[in-house]
Amino acid sequence: MEEPLDLFHAWLDEAGRSEPNDPNAMAVASVDANGLPNVRMVLLKHADAHGFVFYTNLESAKGGELQAQPRAALCFHWRTLRRQVRVRGLVSLVSAAEADAYFATRPKDSQIGAWASAQSRTMEGRFVFEREIARYAAKFALSQVPRPPHWSGFRVAPLEIEFWRDRPFRLHDRLVYRRDTLADAWRTERLFP
Repeated sequence: MEEPLDLFHAWLDEAGRSEPNDPNAMAVASVDANGLPNVRMVLLKHADAHGFVFYTNLESAKGGELQAQPRAALCFHWRTLRRQVRVRGLVSLVSAAEADAYFATRPKDSQIGAWASAQSRTMEGRFVFEREIARYAAKFALSQVPRPPHWSGFRVAPLEIEFWRDRPFRLHDRLVYRRDTLADAWRTERLFP
């Protein structure tokens, strides 16, 4: 049986050749304290047998929600390929070393933006944000920008991965990999479209 991560990487590689923008874009769904779902687009930065990794401000809405209820759903949609991958799983923070290593690869303007943005919180006006950007740009003008303590990554360790492929006349192909715990072997099922 093919491992789901092998199939995912094959589809992601294909998307990289056909999608005009951000083939690694994915929707991330979390749940707030009232049980209401939230979904937003982020960029996948790494995927391996341990999970799907993305980075964000830990004090943002998604950061708070994922720390309070460490479960998430992801959705990749590649329109040009007429394919979709859905993932559901358990959430954990990446290690500080992993977050530091990725942060160091970001453009300096993006690093400064991570310091300047009080993500998801009310902003009195655009000038407030621009002032914070200028403040941190001056602070780190002649030095490397360290990773802010409120910025890190999340890993979604999959318990379920569904591969959906468009077929004529809505006779789509749906293949699901499931496991009850992260230690279990994958089992597969085909679903009616």
